[in-house]
Amino acid sequence: MRNLLTKPCAIALAVASGFSQHAFADEAEIARTANTTPTANEQTEEPEKIVVTGSRIKRDSFSISTPLVTMDRDAISDTGLSNLSDILVDNMPALSESIGNTTSQSSVSTTGLSTVELRNLGPNRTLTLIDGRRVVSNSYSGNYVSLNTIPSGMVDRVEIISGGASATYGADAVAGVVNIITQSKKEGFDFKAKTGESTEGGSKEFSLDLNYGTSFDNGRGYAYFSSNWDRDFGMTFYDRKRAQIEDSYDYDKDRMCNVMQTADGDQCMRDITQADWVSKSDGLPGGVFLENGKNDTQFWYDGQTLRDDWKGNEEIYGINSNQYVMLDVPSDNFSTAVKIDYDLTDNVMFYAQVQYSDSDSFNHKSPEDEYEGATAPQFDPATGEPLGLVKPGYIPIDNPYVPQEILDANPYKDRIYWDRRFHEVGNITTDNSRKTIRSWAGLQGTLFNDEWDWDFSVSYGRFKQHQVRSNELNTVRLNQALQAEELADGTIQCTDEAARAEGCVAINLFGEGSITEEMAAWIRSNPIIDTEIKQYGAVGYITGDLFELPAGPVAAVFGGEYRKDSQDLKTSDDIKAGGITFNYVPTFYGEVDVYEAFAELALPLLRDATFAKSLDTDLSLRVANYSMNNVGTVASYKLGVMWEITNGYAFRANYARAQRAPTITELLSPPRGDYDSYDDICDGLTATSTDAGHDNCRKEPTLAALIAEDPNFEFDDDNNRYSPGVGNKELKEETADTYTFGVSIAPQFIPDFNLAIDFYDISVSDAISELSNDNIQRECYDSGTQWGENNSFCNDITRNDEGNIIEIVQRKYNLDELTARGYDVSAQYEYDLQSLGQLAFKLDYNHVIENSQTYQSPDGGKVTTHYAGYGESKDKASMSLTWRKDELRIRWRTKYLGSFKASQSREEEYLGYLADNDERCAEGSDECVTNPEKLAFQDYGSYLRHDLSVSYKLGLSNKSDLRLFGGVNNLFDNKGDFYPSGRGNYYSKYGGGKGRYAYIGVSYSF
Repeated sequence: MRNLLTKPCAIALAVASGFSQHAFADEAEIARTANTTPTANEQTEEPEKIVVTGSRIKRDSFSISTPLVTMDRDAISDTGLSNLSDILVDNMPALSESIGNTTSQSSVSTTGLSTVELRNLGPNRTLTLIDGRRVVSNSYSGNYVSLNTIPSGMVDRVEIISGGASATYGADAVAGVVNIITQSKKEGFDFKAKTGESTEGGSKEFSLDLNYGTSFDNGRGYAYFSSNWDRDFGMTFYDRKRAQIEDSYDYDKDRMCNVMQTADGDQCMRDITQADWVSKSDGLPGGVFLENGKNDTQFWYDGQTLRDDWKGNEEIYGINSNQYVMLDVPSDNFSTAVKIDYDLTDNVMFYAQVQYSDSDSFNHKSPEDEYEGATAPQFDPATGEPLGLVKPGYIPIDNPYVPQEILDANPYKDRIYWDRRFHEVGNITTDNSRKTIRSWAGLQGTLFNDEWDWDFSVSYGRFKQHQVRSNELNTVRLNQALQAEELADGTIQCTDEAARAEGCVAINLFGEGSITEEMAAWIRSNPIIDTEIKQYGAVGYITGDLFELPAGPVAAVFGGEYRKDSQDLKTSDDIKAGGITFNYVPTFYGEVDVYEAFAELALPLLRDATFAKSLDTDLSLRVANYSMNNVGTVASYKLGVMWEITNGYAFRANYARAQRAPTITELLSPPRGDYDSYDDICDGLTATSTDAGHDNCRKEPTLAALIAEDPNFEFDDDNNRYSPGVGNKELKEETADTYTFGVSIAPQFIPDFNLAIDFYDISVSDAISELSNDNIQRECYDSGTQWGENNSFCNDITRNDEGNIIEIVQRKYNLDELTARGYDVSAQYEYDLQSLGQLAFKLDYNHVIENSQTYQSPDGGKVTTHYAGYGESKDKASMSLTWRKDELRIRWRTKYLGSFKASQSREEEYLGYLADNDERCAEGSDECVTNPEKLAFQDYGSYLRHDLSVSYKLGLSNKSDLRLFGGVNNLFDNKGDFYPSGRGNYYSKYGGGKGRYAYIGVSYSF
């Protein structure tokens, strides 16, 4: 029974081998389902029926209409990597890294996660499955499955399908599905140890794998155990010289040249060398004082020495704050799993699987850099209602710690302006501990004389994250500590009696090391976030043949599914009250129930007809009912056609309607603190200014009062960029229409050669996103909607008494349209070298025609942003050449990324500068620049990376083997072009500065 129901999946072979089934089993590394025709000696055999990703119907592998790509166990092992997301992104061009150790350093919640996405449509639109099952999310920010929670030794292969698959798997399968398939046939024990490190230093990694599988009770049962431990030591600023290069780049529209900041101000890059570039911060560990345009003398501490030459010299005496950046976040991952199958009777089998993972990541950042005007929001701890903003404030002129030299400088308005990095409090660290349990158990069996199969299972998943953010500052307490007085006995204390009763310690900001441990303890905050996500599920279905058509039996699936997802986020008291330098994260709970019914049909239409060796179609339908107000009942469906014209030539097509329901956070989250960069649309406002939106800016009460008080008033933007995100209960589902068309060629005159070309077109309407702060301001002040309290966008903008924006709330809306179009090419060729071994070649290529986001404003206006070729290559490819002889395997892999431009907005801005300059030149203006420079750091060339791996297996006895393996990734140490907007001046998709990486390992099995 167990062997019948868990067929010895020939998927990796049948799918990976193209039209020919003579592929080497161990070399079926990455292949598309180009197969439609068995070889001549197989045509008399009944093709085995299997289950592949994208359908629950068992069918022969030659009638699959969905484009499918796989990567097998040997190919995974030969990469020398432990992180599954890195492996997949390097070898499957359709995939991109979404969250990883080189991209999540600044994130509050996702540091240490490892996720992927298809077609650059976001991780929420790629459904990640384990053994064809939905599993609990690893983040409260979205429905993300972190691949580092899966024991790598347990993975048998990975299958990816492109296009909507909601009809089969439910919501979120918009761009496609990534299915992690675990081992089910292993017999015996194996142990593997591997270590590696970048040849330039950093990125050291060590991993251990333990796997054991066995049959028991005379073959009625099967048990499998897997465990994995992986430690990534990370990479720091000091590990790479490029990261230590200071750069602060801009384009000067007046001089029409690329400029870099230098000790003498911004200068055209053509007039300086890289040695002149600087990018300093005034956040010195000893402090900077009186840094205000009204103070002629400004002070700073060089260690413990007070100096008065700060003014105009920040780029000389400041520090490079990038020195605190982690280029690769260190992590520690442990995972283990057990799976059991047992035949209860000849017709019923019990199965179960439990996975557990414990993942830890530790991120170092700079000590907090604070100044007198930095704001932090405060909240009612009980209700979450905002209570306004708090600032550290100026140091009072009578503060007893103020040096006499500063007092003698006659500070402007008797205020001590200050800026200081709080080294004594400690580096800000984020310690994320994540524990995940995934489990399911079920029964499967047969009905109607083994003609139909049935399956029923229940599942439970729980994810818990404990995050400790250490060494933030309590702004309220810092403000209290700056209000100090000296007693007659020389004791210095906080002036606020109530604060003293709570333990307030007056603080000394003057000079390095001036903050004592007692002072640091009073202002230190270690906020904690605890998240628990649970998922309960049940699914049951039956599958079999309904009736016979002339071309064959009509197969069907009928089933139902229930799922409940809940999310409980709790925070420590200091977060609830706010007033700290850490982003405010609200406590909230939410849950969603989903009831679904689904059906599939596979209809054979023609067999052995003229121009139709075979013609098959498949239909899928799923109806889902959500407990969300604006989602309710939705239908997903799919139509697929597979047309085998003649031996070796086939055509396939798919249309699918897919949905993505809002996540719990998108739907229910209260405002979450965040800071974004934006400019105030009212900047430069005067009584007569005519800039866009200024007519309505003059209606703002605070700005109107300032203009009334001073007719010559000109508003100077000084906002704090605080922009909390918030959910929206009125969200509805996203809807996607996806089309795929493909051709498969396996000419009989070229044995073992396969070629597949697939076109995809994915359009998502009502995509959930938030408006940018610039667009929110535009909708309030410069749109067809009337300004005022009846304009919801105006209600999301808050200004203080000085007219400055102190908050813009970013809400989720169904506003965007997303488009992803392109094509994939897969080619595979295998050649038998007779006594010299076997040679296998594989090429996988993706070209992006369009990847765009269209924002439609409430008044009907549309703005389209194109991402294809901007910040992302249009062309990606992976190639492998494998030579195998006896127990020796050598694999050469090449990764290619095409050229791209850094930013569409920068390009448009630059073109605007050129047009303005052309106009000045046409007018004969003295400000005309006759030789404007081309935009720097905008055009990036293609990237090639070459990897080499070697594996050799020694047979120690009839029952034991020792495999030695090793290799070098990025053999020629190509780190890509200098990328000033990237972490450490590296582009993350080029490896983030990791460079050449060598590894070695050993595996013992018996």
